[in-house]
Amino acid sequence: MNTLRVGGIEFSASELRDLAVAWVALGIAFGVFIIVATGHSVFLEVLPALLSPLFARVFAASMLTVGIGFLLHELAHKVVAIRFGQIASFRADYRMLALCVGAAFAGFLFAAPGAVYHRGRITPRQRGLVSVAGPLTNVVLVGAFLPFAFLPGFPGKVGGLGVLVNAFLAAFNMVPFGPLDGRTVLSWSRPVFAAVFAGSALLTVGSVLFVGFPSF
Repeated sequence: MNTLRVGGIEFSASELRDLAVAWVALGIAFGVFIIVATGHSVFLEVLPALLSPLFARVFAASMLTVGIGFLLHELAHKVVAIRFGQIASFRADYRMLALCVGAAFAGFLFAAPGAVYHRGRITPRQRGLVSVAGPLTNVVLVGAFLPFAFLPGFPGKVGGLGVLVNAFLAAFNMVPFGPLDGRTVLSWSRPVFAAVFAGSALLTVGSVLFVGFPSF
């Protein structure tokens, strides 16, 4: 099987394909969602709008914010899992990706692009650290995008969107429900869960109040 090694981390060809497809699908879904959310009629205006300069800007911003936030979130899971001796790889959920894009046309957005699956002997603490690595990466990205949020023009819109999206990704993934990271973190350590969940939730509220959703 063809593989690519980056910084000591190995990626299979199928894993790289899944990461690329999920990245593009999320960019499209978020772009369509913004078009619909700005008041375009789904049947009469959305499809023409997808060929407009507006969608090109929105799609580019989505790839740089939602896409990078998702990509680095999943890579953080993989890197930490490998650090603990696991065999880890990302697998896209193509059915959920299609549903994600379809839901965007209805003005509803959710993200379930897939997950990093890992196997091998691991302690509850190590499993918790693998899970919390993703949301903490999004928190770091909030800080990385924040300086750009105060710039004029397109870089400022990307910065503002990056702050808002990554704060939300951190908080959402810390919800202790189903396959989300928060459930695993909570089962490992209540103090760590409380700190990260509360911190990311406050970060999301602050992002909405002080940065807001950029207008494209």
